Amino acid sequence: MAEEISHEGRILEITPQFTSVEIISASACSSCHAAGLCGVSDAVTKVIQIPTTLGNWKEGQTVDVCLKRSMGFKAVWLAYVIPLLVLLAVLLGLVALGVREWIAGVSAVAAALAYYLVLGLFKDKLSDEYSFYIKEKI
Repeated sequence: MAEEISHEGRILEITPQFTSVEIISASACSSCHAAGLCGVSDAVTKVIQIPTTLGNWKEGQTVDVCLKRSMGFKAVWLAYVIPLLVLLAVLLGLVALGVREWIAGVSAVAAALAYYLVLGLFKDKLSDEYSFYIKEKI
């Protein structure tokens, strides 16, 4: 298993502080030969700002945008697993205490929302931990 997760991207802009790289996230069916006909396929363009590093980078150059695999797993835990556990714990806990189901359900969703709001408060701290880097496309 590779130690890093990488996506192909294209350099849009280079400044002394940041290099802007465009990544096209395509769904599995977007590469299908009939993708234009069925209308189900989708491709989303994302622009990531990466701290500028030494190298012979040029605007328009195709590069690999990389992130350590361990950081990807941490992101999955923070974004999906922990909020699911919070939601289930609140829901099952309130139902076990005899609270009406609709109140337990609304409370569980509110608890998950509160988790995401707290996570949003720490966005700057988390962005420091997640450092993308670029490598020359081989």
